[in-house]
Amino acid sequence: MINLEDHNSFSSSTPSTSTSTSSFGIRTCQNNKLAKRWKEYQGMTNWEGLLDPLDDNLRAEILRYGHFVEAAYKSFEFDPSSPNYANCRYPKTTLFERCELTNTGYKVTKHLRATSGIQLPNWIDRAPSWVATQSSYVGYVAVCDNKEEIKRLGRRDVVIAFRGTTTCLEWLENLRATLTNLPCNAMDGETMGCDGSGAMVESGFLSLYTSSISDNPSSLSLQVMVKQEIARILQTYPGEPLSLTITGHSLGAALATLAAFDINTSFPRPPLVTVISFGGPRVGDRRFRRQLEKQGTKVLRIVNSEDVITKVPGFVFEDDVAKEGGIHVAGLPSWIQKRVEEAQWVYAEVGKELRLCSRDSPYLGSTNVATCHELNTYLHLVDGFVSSTCPFRATAKRFLRR
Repeated sequence: MINLEDHNSFSSSTPSTSTSTSSFGIRTCQNNKLAKRWKEYQGMTNWEGLLDPLDDNLRAEILRYGHFVEAAYKSFEFDPSSPNYANCRYPKTTLFERCELTNTGYKVTKHLRATSGIQLPNWIDRAPSWVATQSSYVGYVAVCDNKEEIKRLGRRDVVIAFRGTTTCLEWLENLRATLTNLPCNAMDGETMGCDGSGAMVESGFLSLYTSSISDNPSSLSLQVMVKQEIARILQTYPGEPLSLTITGHSLGAALATLAAFDINTSFPRPPLVTVISFGGPRVGDRRFRRQLEKQGTKVLRIVNSEDVITKVPGFVFEDDVAKEGGIHVAGLPSWIQKRVEEAQWVYAEVGKELRLCSRDSPYLGSTNVATCHELNTYLHLVDGFVSSTCPFRATAKRFLRR
């Protein structure tokens, strides 16, 4: 949702840059356990027995996908004075290399853009152009094309990586926190939602996913770009073992969840779709969660218990005491519950959670709200986490700025 991370934390001096390639199989010598059990590591059994203690192969996979998200940040043009502001700084062919992410075994096949659906007042024309930037580079699609890496992974993997909030209009979209029904936006006969479930998601996230620039016929929504690229990839590699991993941080985590839901809704026989999210906010209500589970979307939410972004938007009511037509919480005055439900503010947590805590790291020291939400803090915590009962790994100093 709200990305408080200074983009300078992704500079070439960041320790994570020099160590990032160590998480990729081409540069490391892992056993073949990953190839044999890749569906388990992608969440087929909801990561049962892999999270506490944290399986080392799963740890390496989480960090590997975290580096893909890091590349989405590094390739974004943050400088508002640049004519290339809010675009991708690098072409697809050199994006990983320019982001100092080498030997991944993947190639970038598509740059992705998100567009805000907020209608700005006329007087905004007098503001600096970066204030009203409506469409911006938000991430990319990459396909594993290295034979050795495919062999190590046990399948051909497709990655969609999303960055967090950056532009002014993205911040405004984050504040549109009331729930809204999933639309029936058809694209070539395919729809998102429309199954009668009544599933609802956060208005601002959905806007960024489905909006396009109305007065630009060539403008495509993020939804259309993602679905067109996935359709092309599925046609390119028919019959191959294939996985689709959608990963993101903050706002990117929310977009990853929406994209995963949309792909599993739109394609008749999609590959295994897995979401690996870092510091993600809540996305939808209980009906949305049930639909995700029903369609087989696997979601692993990496959460820092000190990160306030993972606790918003809205309210989550425990459903251990439920009544038909709504959620009832023992001890909560019924009139408060009714008002919250009427305001469309009742959310639900989705997927499987890997809960970490900044206070467990001996290297972080005092942390503030921004630090707790940073992507490199999350990567550091994943690198150091052993189990809920064991101390932090003494060797886990990677990803921290020195």
